[in-house]
Order: sequence, then C-alpha cells, then structure tokens
Amino acid sequence: MLAQCDFLMTILDQIVAEKRREVEAAKAEVSLTEISCATKACMWIKRPFTASVCKPGIRIIAEIKRASPSKGDIDTTLDAAATARAYAAGGAAALSVLTESKYFKGTADDLCRARAATTLPVLRKDFIIDPWQLYESKLMGADAVLLIVRILPDPLLAELYNLACEIDLDILTEVYDADDVVRANGVGAELVGVNNRDLASFATNTAHTRNLAATIRPDATVVALSGIASDVDVTETLAAGVSRFLVGESLVRAADPAALLQHWSGLDGSRD
Repeated sequence: MLAQCDFLMTILDQIVAEKRREVEAAKAEVSLTEISCATKACMWIKRPFTASVCKPGIRIIAEIKRASPSKGDIDTTLDAAATARAYAAGGAAALSVLTESKYFKGTADDLCRARAATTLPVLRKDFIIDPWQLYESKLMGADAVLLIVRILPDPLLAELYNLACEIDLDILTEVYDADDVVRANGVGAELVGVNNRDLASFATNTAHTRNLAATIRPDATVVALSGIASDVDVTETLAAGVSRFLVGESLVRAADPAALLQHWSGLDGSRD
C-alpha cells in the first residue's frame, strides 16, 4: 500500500498527466497555429488583473471552486455568475475561476459566465503546461493565468511566461518552496503567489507565506494562496507584510460570501 504522501503526490502527477493528454487531444482538433490566429480576432477587452490586485489595502482574489482533490466536493451546483456577483458586491479585487474538469469539476463555461456577470478581471486557474493553453485562455476571456513553477521545467516556464506577456495575459506565478522562488525570480515574476498547501502532501500551513515572503524579490507583489479561513489567518499574514490573498473554499462555503469579503478586507486597510 502506498503511503499517504506517495498517494497524494501520485494524484498531482495524475493531474498533470491527464492535462497533457487533454491538451494533446485538443491540439489534434485545433492546431497551435490555428488557435494562435484565432486569438488575433478576439474581441475581449483586457481587464487589468495585476493592477487591480496591487492597489493599496487588503486585496482579495475571490475564487469560484466546485471541488478539489484534497477537500472533495465543495459546491458542485454553484452558479458561477451568481457567485461572481456576490464576490463583486463584497469588494473582491479580482476573480479566480477553476477550469480543470476532472479533479476540480470546473469548466470554461464557469469562467465565461463569471466574466460576463461582473466587470472584475478574471484569472484562469488551471494546470498550464503548453503554449496552446495560453491561447485557449485568451479565447475564454481570461485576463490572467496561473503558472505553477513546480510543474514546469525552467525552459518551459520561461517560454510560457514570455508568451503570456506577449499576448497580453497577466500572470500569477505560484511557488511553494525556496527553489521555486529562485526560479520565479529568474523569470522576473511580478505577481507571486505563495501556496500554503504543499502539492506533495496537500497539507496546509498558513504560516508558509509568512516564512517565504522575505525571499521573494522586493519589487514583486506577494499573494497568499490556500488555507485562508479565519481572521487570524488574515491578520497574521498582514503582520508579515502580505496584504493580498486568494481565497476559494472559505468563500464558497460561506453563508454570505460578500459579507465575509467585506469583513476581511476591512481588518487592516492601512497596510499595503
């Protein structure tokens, strides 16, 4: 029998392998050349994701999340448009939408409906491993994409980062450990998300952002990702000088997500 850590690491490997199969199948239907040409006719007007997240005060990227491998189903029947409107009413800086279907039960339609429901900039949160997906993200209406350093070798990380910039997609670069930070710093990442959840064990420690933030280049903006569930999580992270957060599960489960967003955003608006 596999140890728990080995099993969960295999889940991560399976997610990436499944994504690779999915992308190869999609490329067989629509080539890289074809999808890149299609984006040139894209009528979406870019919304400023990074600029919105980097405004002064507590800034929260509110996530539309149906499920996860670690938590199982969270709310598989949520209405993406209604959820996005609630987040906007609560003062969210931006939206994050899971589009991975097998393990997170998200869809491209969730992103499209969330974007149409508000004027907030939208991050496509998925496992981006191929340039094809960046063009796909553009066509979906994403304003930004997540690049996870841990699953990308250096040449591919640089290729994806540079291409995203070229086609006017903002980038949230996700790191977990010191090696990830060195690599994110190496590509010049401007918006760096520190994942409080270890993708190997899926254990969550909200102190992780606080411990790692000082190692990130000083001209980058740090975002705390995962596990934010209480006032203490917010205030302790603020005390470390980090005032940007990405919150999913806690908001989806909240009886009044708009009120929770307003409350957390007001805990210490003087910090930047």
